[in-house]
Amino acid sequence: MSLHTTQTSQTSSSEDDAAMLDSIERWVEKEVRPIARKFDQADEYPLDLVEQMKELGLFGATIGQQYGGLGLSAITYARIVQIISAVWMAPTGIFNSHLILAQAVERNGTEAQKQYWLPRFATGELRGGLALTEPDAGTDLQSIRTLATATKDGYVINGTKTWISNGIYGTCFAVLTKTDPKAQPRHAGMSMFICEKAPGFTVGRKIKKMGYRSIDSAELVFDNFPISADRLIGGAEGHGFHHAVGGLELGRINVAARGVGLATGALREALRYAQNRSTFGKPIAQHQAIQLKLADMATRAEAARLLVEQAALKYDAGQRCDLEAGMAKLFASEAAVENSMEAMRIFGGYSYSVDFEIERFYRDAPLMCIGEGTNEMQRIIIAKQLVARNPA
Repeated sequence: MSLHTTQTSQTSSSEDDAAMLDSIERWVEKEVRPIARKFDQADEYPLDLVEQMKELGLFGATIGQQYGGLGLSAITYARIVQIISAVWMAPTGIFNSHLILAQAVERNGTEAQKQYWLPRFATGELRGGLALTEPDAGTDLQSIRTLATATKDGYVINGTKTWISNGIYGTCFAVLTKTDPKAQPRHAGMSMFICEKAPGFTVGRKIKKMGYRSIDSAELVFDNFPISADRLIGGAEGHGFHHAVGGLELGRINVAARGVGLATGALREALRYAQNRSTFGKPIAQHQAIQLKLADMATRAEAARLLVEQAALKYDAGQRCDLEAGMAKLFASEAAVENSMEAMRIFGGYSYSVDFEIERFYRDAPLMCIGEGTNEMQRIIIAKQLVARNPA
């Protein structure tokens, strides 16, 4: 391919991405912002918004074009997440969990699995997520107890998953199981299956949450759930742990991008309020104490954005990015929490009113420090990678 052709292709791709981001911004202002407060307060699933997300192609955002997806880069995808999260974070969880499911199939599935599942994921015909967490196994995935027992017809799955995003309205999930509970090391006995809801696979209780409302978090119960062997991702047992961990890189970039969105959204709300609210005869934005807060908020949001872009660049290049994704997730999530708190202080008493958006940012932000691996775990991952990459 000639240099000219390459440059033309890159320019075209850049223009397409810019057009996509522009359409997302317009959609957010027209469709998302007007309903965010109402649906969040009611903890109601935004069914009409989901249909619009299908039309925008968001359920196929990172799925390859050969399978009917948009094939967006991680950088463009992260920017989309930031734009939406700066107004309302919950919708990003609806398609992010789904895309981690799709990525597990696209990265690790057989060609037959890719051809069968990915086009249906890309259109949103099938939507779902990743079922890893259990009541007694969160961060320590190797301690899961959900068991897939081989039979003459395939497998039978028994166990319970919890805190599963899209658990109620989703129809298909990548489910991490044990196929050999006695294996050593433990991860060698773990496998992942593509499970559609059917008899034996039911939804338990919906989990009520302080924040991150309007997206259903639920328990999934498997009671002698029969599944055929062709639903085993990759067609071979023992690789489920690696499928799960591989998907968390994109998941952590997404969570970091949500943190950037929340930090930016909180800054925007605080900036607007500080210029409109006056005390002692002038807008509070002219008081030095408020200016110091705004300066720190803006710096945190921008630093978080740059960390996300660094991680996304490495992901797009096919390079290992657990260090970079961990740093982005750690910093951006903490930035979201700090900016939402500082915005609350700028708003003063009004920050406690549901008439202002900032109270939702304050409730949503802490989840970013927990989801896709706690920030304490991120620090351990970062430190281990630093030592591994820089031996004495």
